Amino acid sequence: MLYYLYSDLGINVFQYLTFRAGISFFVGFCLCAFVMPAFIKWAKSKNANQPISTFVPAHQGKANTPTMGGVVFIFATVIASILSVKLNNAYVILGLFVLIAFGLIGARDDYMKIAARKNSGMSARLKFILLFVISTGVASSLSLHGLDSSLYVPFMKKPLFYLGDYPGVAIAFWTLVFLATTNAVNITDGLDGLASVPSICALVSLSIFVYIAGNAEFSRYLLWPRVVDAGELFVVSVALIGSLFGFLWYNCHPAQVFMGDSGSLAVGGFIAYMAIVSNNEILLILIGSIFVIETLSVILQVGSYKTRKKRIFLMAPIHHHFEVKGWAENKIIVRFWIIAILSNIIALMSIKIR
Repeated sequence: MLYYLYSDLGINVFQYLTFRAGISFFVGFCLCAFVMPAFIKWAKSKNANQPISTFVPAHQGKANTPTMGGVVFIFATVIASILSVKLNNAYVILGLFVLIAFGLIGARDDYMKIAARKNSGMSARLKFILLFVISTGVASSLSLHGLDSSLYVPFMKKPLFYLGDYPGVAIAFWTLVFLATTNAVNITDGLDGLASVPSICALVSLSIFVYIAGNAEFSRYLLWPRVVDAGELFVVSVALIGSLFGFLWYNCHPAQVFMGDSGSLAVGGFIAYMAIVSNNEILLILIGSIFVIETLSVILQVGSYKTRKKRIFLMAPIHHHFEVKGWAENKIIVRFWIIAILSNIIALMSIKIR
């Protein structure tokens, strides 16, 4: 909406992505920070608390902490985005759809957990089907829109593969990226603020990549693949970063609210979407290093137990392993944050080292 103050009224400052992104950041942050206390109060009155798994006895004291905080920061992001972006941009519309659709799947799962007072929630099969349908739909839309399906490898200037002649392969690959990322963020969301800061770090990096891809001069100078009109997505991503900072105000240790699946699936889906649009599907492994580590720990643990009847870690995901070893929760969280920051700095270095 603010863009039209430039196009209709000639107020020049509103034509700039960076200015509108700054506004979207602060709108998202303030809206989330001010709405969240009312949501926490309401959630407590409705006993909308996070069911804690019996396999994690150290967290039973958090059983009275409200969940579904993701609903609030998704709401704040959508409002901030609508206020700041050009609403006729296909990448923006699809990005907001990703946030809302994955958020609704997660919200349904959270509601079922709260209603049943169990940590199981929606059946794994139904959850996977819903995630698969949304992921495939978005991937197909991107393919039909003509998004470059070249597969780029970090620190290399030229693409490793070009999938343009095989749109079905591109759609299948992008669907896999969506499913892997959403589940990885979901697995990581196990300690106070553990998923929030790595998500912010990933979104900051991907916002920079999307901005470069959408800017003709920057993409030409840095030899980055040009994605026409993708720059407007930068505003939505920065709005989500601001909203996550507002959420982190209440989610940092000791957490007053959890994001729940409504938040983790939405954030994971949007991170995957940003990586696909900016041709960073492979670099996402480094950008989301914490998510990758957490997911691998679960895969290795399950695989080892099924094949050898032995556990590699004391408990999986790996953040629980360190808890069992006696590490303080805050120490685990901050050290994981440090790893996320360092890995994203390396990822950003790949812009020039190519």
